[in-house]
Amino acid sequence: MATFLYQLGQRAFRRRRWVALLWVAVLAVVGIGALSAAEAPDDSSSMPGIESQKAFDLINEQFPGSEANGASARIVFVAPDGQKITAAGHRSAVDRFLTEAAGGPQVADVSSPFDGPGLSKDRTTAYATVTYKTKDDEVTEASKKELEGAVEEVRDTGLTVEVGGSALATEAPAGMGEIVGVLVAAVVLLITFGSLAAAGLPLITAVIGVSISLAGITALANAFGLSSTSGELAMMLGLAVGIDYSLFVVSRYREERAKGRDPQEAVGLALGTAGSAVVFAGLTVVIALAGLSVVGVPMLTKMGLSAAGTVVVGVLIALTLVPALLGFWPNAVLARHTRRGRARKSERGPRTPRIRIHRRGRQLRRSQEAGEGHAPRKNREPRKREEAGSWSVRWASFVLRRPVAVLLVTVVGLGALAVPALELRLGMPGDEAKPTSTTERRAYDALAAGFGPGFNGPLTIVVDARDADDPKAAVETVAERIGTTKGVVSVSPPQFNEAKDTAVLSATPSTAPTSERTKKLVHTIRDERSATETETGATFEVTGTTALNIDIAKKMQDALIPYLVVVVGLAFLLLLVVFRSVLVPLKAALGFLLSVLASFGAVVTVFQNGHGAGLLGVDQTGPIMSLMPIFLVGIVFGLAMDYQVFLVSRMREAYVHGEGAGQAVVSGFRHSGRIVVAAALIMMAVFSGFMTAGDSMVKMVGFGLATAVLFDAIVVRMVLVPAVLALLGKRAWWLPGWLDRLLPRVDIEGEALNRRAAELPAPTGESLQDMARV
Repeated sequence: MATFLYQLGQRAFRRRRWVALLWVAVLAVVGIGALSAAEAPDDSSSMPGIESQKAFDLINEQFPGSEANGASARIVFVAPDGQKITAAGHRSAVDRFLTEAAGGPQVADVSSPFDGPGLSKDRTTAYATVTYKTKDDEVTEASKKELEGAVEEVRDTGLTVEVGGSALATEAPAGMGEIVGVLVAAVVLLITFGSLAAAGLPLITAVIGVSISLAGITALANAFGLSSTSGELAMMLGLAVGIDYSLFVVSRYREERAKGRDPQEAVGLALGTAGSAVVFAGLTVVIALAGLSVVGVPMLTKMGLSAAGTVVVGVLIALTLVPALLGFWPNAVLARHTRRGRARKSERGPRTPRIRIHRRGRQLRRSQEAGEGHAPRKNREPRKREEAGSWSVRWASFVLRRPVAVLLVTVVGLGALAVPALELRLGMPGDEAKPTSTTERRAYDALAAGFGPGFNGPLTIVVDARDADDPKAAVETVAERIGTTKGVVSVSPPQFNEAKDTAVLSATPSTAPTSERTKKLVHTIRDERSATETETGATFEVTGTTALNIDIAKKMQDALIPYLVVVVGLAFLLLLVVFRSVLVPLKAALGFLLSVLASFGAVVTVFQNGHGAGLLGVDQTGPIMSLMPIFLVGIVFGLAMDYQVFLVSRMREAYVHGEGAGQAVVSGFRHSGRIVVAAALIMMAVFSGFMTAGDSMVKMVGFGLATAVLFDAIVVRMVLVPAVLALLGKRAWWLPGWLDRLLPRVDIEGEALNRRAAELPAPTGESLQDMARV
C-alpha cells in the first residue's frame, strides 16, 4: 500500500497539469449533468416492514385515486375574544373561503367545519381540511398562492386564521452552517500551518470535492430517487472529511520537506504514509455509511450511499489533486520563516553532505547541514527543544506518568454525561417543535386549545372486511370497540370504498401525539385486535402520522444493535489489518461507545429535557428524532476511526521503527496531536454551523455530531487512548503468531519506503543545488 501510494503521489506531482485538467473535466461533466437533470423527488419514503406502511398501501389499493399520504392543508379559524365562530358575519366569511378554496386547481375536496366535527364545543374555534389530488411536492405554486389568497381574505374580516398540514408547509431558514464552518476551518488551518497557502489548499480541495459530489447527486437524483436530504448529508460530511484528509497530507508533506526532502520525494513519502492513513480512515467512514443499508429503510440507504460516495471522492482528491497542487506551488504551503530560511541557504549554496549513523544502528541516514529544509547548525538544538516542549508532547508525557488517574476521570466523566441517555424517547417531532413564529405551530396550538391535545395526532384505522359475512356490521363493531378503549376521545363515522368492503375511520386520542400515553394507546388497540377479528371476521390496522412515527421509532430501535454489530465488526477487522494488533482495535471500539453514549446523553439533556435549549433557539422540547441514534452512530463511528487511524498510525510507525511503547505514544502525539486537534475543531465547526438552522431537527443533528466529535476526538483519542496504551505497554501491539501469518500486510507505517530511502545513494553537490533552486 505504502509503495503504491508513494508512486501515485510522484506521478500526480510530475503530471500535475493532466491531473488538474482531469478533475476540472469531471467537475464540468457532472455539473452539466446536474443542470440538465430532472427535479429531485421529495423526502418522503416508504418504510417497509411496519404496520403503518401496510395500512397506507391498503388505502391506496382499496381507494384508487386518493393517495393515503397526499397533500392536505388544515385551515384553523379562531374567533376574537368573547365571540363565536358561528356568528353570522364570521360564518359567512368562512363559507366564502370554502367556496373559493374548492375551486382551486388540484383541489380534490374541502370539508366544512359546520357539517361535521370541525367545530369546537365552545364554538370559538373551527377548522376546514383542503385535500389535494397530488402529493406534497406536486402541489403547484399557483395552487398554493390561490389558497394563501383565500386565507388572507378571511383574515381581513377580523378572524385569526392559521394554516397547518403539508401543502403549505413553510421551510425553516437554512442558517449559515456551511459558511460558518468554512470560515472557522480557515482560521484553524491558518493558526495550525501559519501559511495562507497551506490553509487554503485543504479548503479549496474540499469545496471542489463537495461540488463534484453534490452535482453528481443532483444528476442522479431522479434516476435513483435521491432526495434533497441526501445532498445535505453529503455536503456536511464532504466538507468535514475533505478538509481533514487534505490537512493530513499537507501536514506530512511539510514534515518531509523539513527533513530536507525535495518536493517530489516529499509528496511521495507524504502519500505513502499519511495517504495510507487517509485510505483506511476513508474506508471506515464508507463502511459506517454504507452499513446504513442494513437498517432496511430505503431513505437511509440512499442517504448513506450518497454520503459514502462523497467520502470516496474526498479520498481520491486527497490522493491525486492535492499532490498535483503541491507540484504547482511546492514551497507556498511552507511556513513563512521556513521559506525565508530556504532562500538564504539557496544563496549560500550547498555544502558537502555528512553521513550520520542513527543512534540505534538500525538504519543509515544521510543529512546535509545546508541542504533544503535544514536550519544552520547553531539553530538546530533550540528547534529540538522547542519541539520537545510542545503542548502535545507535554500532554502525552503527563498522561504517561498518571495513566490510572486520567483513565478513571475520563471514564467516569463520559459515563456521567451518558446517564441521561437512559431516558431517551424516540419519535418524530411535528409542528409542535416549530418556532411560534410559524403559522403551522400557531395552528397546532389553536387546535390543541379548542379540541384537546390529541386532536393533532388522530389515529387512522383501516378496516379490511372483505372476508366478513356482513362487512358493514363488522366495521361498525370495530369502530365501537375502538371507541370504548380507554384513552380514545372520539371515533369518526367510517368511510367505505366503492365495493363497501373496506373502510377508513379516525380515532382521536386524549393525549398529545408525542406523549407516552398515546404510544401505549396504539399498542393497546393493536393488542386487542385479535379478539375483535375473531368476533367480526374483519381485520384492521392502525396508521396515521402518530402511529407511523411510533412504528418508525420501534424499527430504528430494533435495528440499532444489528447495525452496530455489522459496522463495528467490519471496522474491527479493518483496524486489525492496519495496526496488526488485537487490543488497539478493541480499545478503539470501546472508546467510541463511550463517546457516542455521552453524546446521546447531551442530546437528551438539551432537546428532550430542555436544559440549555433556549441557548440554541429550541422553542419546544420533545422526543428525539427516530433516525438520530442510527444516524449519529453511523457518522460518528466513521469519524472516530478517522482520528484513531491518524493518531495511532504514527504511534505504530514509531514503535515499528524501534522506539519503546511509551516513547512511541509521545512520538505519535508530537507528529499528529496538533493536527488531530485541528481536524476535530474543523469538524466541530462544520457541524456546529448547522445549529444556526431554523429547523429543530437540523439543530439536533448538528449539536449531536459536534458534541460527539468533541467527546471522541478531544476526550477519547487525546486522553483515554494514551492512558490505555500506557497501561498496556508492549502488550498493546500483541498479535498471535498464527493471526500474523494470516493477515495481509498493508504497511501503513511506510517501512518499505524507509528501506528504499536507506538504499538510495547520497545526494551529490549538483543534486543539492537543484533541490535548493526548487
